[in-house]
Amino acid sequence: MRLVSIASGSSGNCIYVGTDSTHILVDAGISNKRIEQGLNEIGVKASELDGVVITHEHSDHVKGLGVLARKHGVPMYGTKETLEEIGEMKSLGDYSKDLFCPVCPDVGFTIGDMEIKPFSIDHDAANPVAYRIQSGQKSVAVATDMGHYDAYIIDHLQGLDAILLESNHDVRMLETGPYPYYLKRRILSDHGHLSNDNAGRLLNYILHDHMKHIFLGHLSKENNYEALAYETVKLEIDQGDHGYKSRDFSISVASRDRMSQIVTL
Repeated sequence: MRLVSIASGSSGNCIYVGTDSTHILVDAGISNKRIEQGLNEIGVKASELDGVVITHEHSDHVKGLGVLARKHGVPMYGTKETLEEIGEMKSLGDYSKDLFCPVCPDVGFTIGDMEIKPFSIDHDAANPVAYRIQSGQKSVAVATDMGHYDAYIIDHLQGLDAILLESNHDVRMLETGPYPYYLKRRILSDHGHLSNDNAGRLLNYILHDHMKHIFLGHLSKENNYEALAYETVKLEIDQGDHGYKSRDFSISVASRDRMSQIVTL
């Protein structure tokens, strides 16, 4: 099983998860050209994709869906409400809505040799979800665009081998930055985005001996930077009361404009 971030950030998100026989994307919020370039780098053709699982309908998660659908007929999985919103988006152009595959939070489904479990998150979208993906004994999760976390989310992130977790903003940068007040309130709300501090605190609930890699993702271009997200999360882990230190884990930041390393499980 492989996990790689093709792009992750406020300007576009696209994560590849695959096995030898099954290839999926979590979101397609960048151009089809960038998607295909990223897939080619890991030896996968866009025509080999078995599906795109969509977290929610915001453009930085769906921008490339129309071209993928037209060129390659890739099935699109998302909640009914998410797919309805996507179906109304003129910017994606014409494509067959027969490719829509509705899913429900907390109801697993299968694509090839991967079992996929969507679970609800709080974000200002129609019915957003994060995804836990398992193949054999290995499991990964992609969890971004979460205004906050709770016991339900912590439960769905137990026992992972790898995760891409939102570390969107530094609270102080956001509060003192150029965003208008209403936008700052939205990002800081329970239906906004997870801060660096809260990403570290959430990780403290899900760390275990066999966690192989942690990607910090969906960084804000204006209210964060890679070194700050990395150091803040490490500090939260080091101050946790679980007995682990940040050096015990492989942690890296998924970039908005370049591929991450390939994590093979």
